[in-house]
Amino acid sequence: MAAIGNRGAVKEATGFSVDDDVQRLRGAMKGAGTDEAALVEVLARRTIAQRQRIKEGYKQQVGKDLADDLDSELSGNFQKVVLGLLMTAPVYDAYELRNSIKGAGTEEAGLIDILASRTTEEVRVINAVYKKKHDNSLEDDVCGDTSGMFQRVLVSLLTAGRDEGSNVDQALAVQDAKDIYEAGEARWGTDEVKFLTVLCARNRSHLLKVFEEYQKVSGRDIEDSIKREMSGSLEEAFLAIVKTLRNKPGFFAERLHKSMKGLGTTDTVLIRIMVARAEIDMLDIKAEFFKMYGKTLYSFIKGDTSGDYRKILLELCGEDK
Repeated sequence: MAAIGNRGAVKEATGFSVDDDVQRLRGAMKGAGTDEAALVEVLARRTIAQRQRIKEGYKQQVGKDLADDLDSELSGNFQKVVLGLLMTAPVYDAYELRNSIKGAGTEEAGLIDILASRTTEEVRVINAVYKKKHDNSLEDDVCGDTSGMFQRVLVSLLTAGRDEGSNVDQALAVQDAKDIYEAGEARWGTDEVKFLTVLCARNRSHLLKVFEEYQKVSGRDIEDSIKREMSGSLEEAFLAIVKTLRNKPGFFAERLHKSMKGLGTTDTVLIRIMVARAEIDMLDIKAEFFKMYGKTLYSFIKGDTSGDYRKILLELCGEDK
């Protein structure tokens, strides 16, 4: 029942008792009103594995589904966080991807954030979970909702075909850098397929070498070139791939900052990252956030949210440091 990452802010609760937690959750929802503080204390301080056991125990002892009961008791952003915490990682990713494509319009950020940052194995599992739940392939649904080169990048990521090794072919790295340069900066117009071929298939170690070589060939950082050559969702997708390969916690720190700075909060992004990364690399995301912005993630969340929503996010963030 180990935690899924060793750099998470949420750790396995000691002295964990399924029965005690089930009783607390039942008590929190009994009668008029809901004891949100009790929900936060139980659900935000347990690992995903522990929450799965609580769900099973609840069903056995109460004869009802915990998620259904919480869904009917809660509302708004607090409800979204709580329900997200009850899901396993691939189920939550599949759920968020579904939300990004169903209904009017597409939330491209959701598709990019998840597909650009998950490992090959994680994407394979997400595909399987999605298919089982919706009787349709994730690729088909993504294709039905996106178009053009952006769609092709997403489909490439969905095939989960990236080399997961760490072998660096120096000669190929030089060639890849030249190919990207010639497909972009060195010509009129951009051959995006060449960017896709290199960025979506090669392993991380090799690509970090390609980015080094690209700097030598073009005199520019690969991210600058992508910004000059692309626009819209395609630009965002390629940038996300490069950023997650270079520094995944840094990528999430930047996304969190962007979700909260200025007027209003992009709650979908804030919730998705806090729920999905709480147990994996939240400690690293917090460190990168402070390094990049000179303020703690905790203080940012505190200043940008309120009520029970704020309380549960701060628990997932971990202490203010």
